[in-house]
Amino acid sequence: MAKFEIVMPKLGESIIEATITRWLKQVGDTLEEDDAIVEIATDKVDSEVPSPVDGIIEKLLFNEGDVVEVGKVIAIIKTEGEETESVNESENKDYTAPVAEEKVDEKIPENIEPKKENSDRFYSPLVRNMARKENISLSELDSVHGSGSNGRLTKEDLLQFIEKRKTAPAEKKTSLKSVPVNAPVISSGNDEVIEMDRVRKLIADHMVLSKQTSPHVTSFIEVDMSKVVNWREKNKAAFEKKYGSKITYTHIIMDAAVKALKDFPMINASVDGDKIILKKNINFGMATALDDGNLIVPVIHNADMLNLSGISKSANDLALRARNNNLKPEEISGGTFTFTNLGSFGSLTGTPIINQPQLAILAAGIIKKKAVVIESPHGDSIGIRPEMILSLSYDHRVVDGAMGGMYIKKVADYLENFDEENI
Repeated sequence: MAKFEIVMPKLGESIIEATITRWLKQVGDTLEEDDAIVEIATDKVDSEVPSPVDGIIEKLLFNEGDVVEVGKVIAIIKTEGEETESVNESENKDYTAPVAEEKVDEKIPENIEPKKENSDRFYSPLVRNMARKENISLSELDSVHGSGSNGRLTKEDLLQFIEKRKTAPAEKKTSLKSVPVNAPVISSGNDEVIEMDRVRKLIADHMVLSKQTSPHVTSFIEVDMSKVVNWREKNKAAFEKKYGSKITYTHIIMDAAVKALKDFPMINASVDGDKIILKKNINFGMATALDDGNLIVPVIHNADMLNLSGISKSANDLALRARNNNLKPEEISGGTFTFTNLGSFGSLTGTPIINQPQLAILAAGIIKKKAVVIESPHGDSIGIRPEMILSLSYDHRVVDGAMGGMYIKKVADYLENFDEENI
């Protein structure tokens, strides 16, 4: 019989590893093509890995809870045939294994473990091997800030740490820490201790990483939403009948934000070292709250190619499937800018945290009637208007206050000058 290798699939362009959450088949079980073998999870999506062939499970190479790099063999299946087979790019693009940069000693050093108990941090074989050769302890390794996905420690991060370690005074060599240490927590016997679930841990890590990476600045602007509110109240039923999709204030704000990104392309960019990467496509992320209290950010790809009805349809579809856990990996990756609606929960405004590696995130507060000063050629007056506060958090390494202010002002202009004949 031949043997067929199942590898950890590539679940998105930025995904480099995934956690095995549950084996659905065990050694000796018979498989048919497309039978699900294992459930896996990343910080972005949960998924099942199906078998591309008929056969029998011969070996499972990892345990539940293990974090496995993309491209690693996770199971071996016995099949009918004469030669050993494996999934490759020509057979299934989802199972493409990346080419290794260099071979490393897979032996785990005595003082470095791949995954510390009660810790989600993973160290690649290359990093473990480098740490062993430099006699770096696990506690030192844990202290090094990682620039990779979800704080992952890369070869470059460790090389920088090693260089600093060699040049630092002897008494300070063990104090080169870039990860903040939490203050000690004292709990009484009446306190309830709640363990973070996997998604909440990953969100927490991502938020801390973002603050460590980008110097955040937030600008605010108040927007008169009169034209938008009047148009929606008058046309929401006709819009749904014509396009088959409900229209919300969120969709209209997103449409204005996309238009403003075309006017200010520097906002739609990322930082790579000392280089600025201008993104040609506007892939618009929309923060979506889930029923379990966690958060996911589906992405409308090429949003700049869509009109208001297209954005409405895409947003409604993604939000529904996000809440039903039916998103595809590519639908939660590749975002270049993010929007979050704080007004859904009654908030006036907020200071959102940038979704790395993006440069900015826009937030909208609740639309609330207020008494405002109305200027006219005939003098000022007091009137009641539906007002909303927009806030933009941006990376001050690239976006200065002037550009951030001009971008958010442009979004406000599109909303305040909304075409009430649009339908």
